[in-house]
Amino acid sequence: MALYKYADNLHQNSHEAFDAELSPGIVVSNSGIYRCVNCGDETACNKDNPLPPQNHHQHAPERGPIRWTLLVCAIQQ
Repeated sequence: MALYKYADNLHQNSHEAFDAELSPGIVVSNSGIYRCVNCGDETACNKDNPLPPQNHHQHAPERGPIRWTLLVCAIQQ
């Protein structure tokens, strides 16, 4: 679970980008923290860069496939 100290630096948002489940190695459209929905591991990824490949992030097969979702989106202005 991602941690933060100052809640006033985060804003809740219901954009559909937070609902998408992404495969390992896919190039992301948003910079931020991504979380595997099946094991809870987190990784940071920059816009236009790929998520960790299948052979980089591993978890027990019984947890299901590695699927990433956007947990916290970083906004550049």
